[in-house]
Amino acid sequence: MFGLRPNNIELYKLALIHRSASLFLDDGAPINNERLEFLGDAVIESIVSDFLFIEFPEADEGFLSRLRSRIVRRSSLNRLAIEIGLDRYVIAQGGNGFAQKHLYGDTLEAMMGAVYLDKGYDFSNRLFINGILRKYVDLDDMSEQETDFKSRLIEWSQKNRKRLQFDSAPSASYTAKSPHFRTTVLVDGRPSGDGEGDSKKESEQRACQEAIRRLERLGESVLSEAAGGSDGE
Repeated sequence: MFGLRPNNIELYKLALIHRSASLFLDDGAPINNERLEFLGDAVIESIVSDFLFIEFPEADEGFLSRLRSRIVRRSSLNRLAIEIGLDRYVIAQGGNGFAQKHLYGDTLEAMMGAVYLDKGYDFSNRLFINGILRKYVDLDDMSEQETDFKSRLIEWSQKNRKRLQFDSAPSASYTAKSPHFRTTVLVDGRPSGDGEGDSKKESEQRACQEAIRRLERLGESVLSEAAGGSDGE
């Protein structure tokens, strides 16, 4: 599955035992992958943080945090676990038909915890980035969604029943050879953001970005709501 030669195969066997199929020692202590899952969660988050910091050198902390959240959220890890075929090896009560919301994502975390203990951080980093992230995550699409402020503002407004209006017009410096536009976005009739750009689309994006900043300062969770929020642990 990972194409590696384990130094300690028992770690990987343990990583596949979901808590629903726990074995028990004579003293009642459970044998399952929960401790490895705890460790793997931190390992994956650290690897993804390192990767994004290097991959997007101009991005601010908010962008990096949101992108990391989308990669390491449980629904994403569930999908990645299935992509690499991990679902075929999980040991869980009820066998392959066992319906557990976070089963495969939990096991992927446990496996990365096992890899970390067996091979170290550098190996774990290379394995996750080259063997999983680059193969199965479309970072270009994901990062583009993060910067599509108009779509995210529209989605937020629909969820919260807010009326949006975009007033766009050529700016005073507009010429045929050097077009320039200015946009004001209104939320429920109130001007909430202004933006300028060399195209109408660019000016709208900048106006929406400014509107989101203002709304976030007022306590509205525009970006997290539009991204779908957290899907839990």
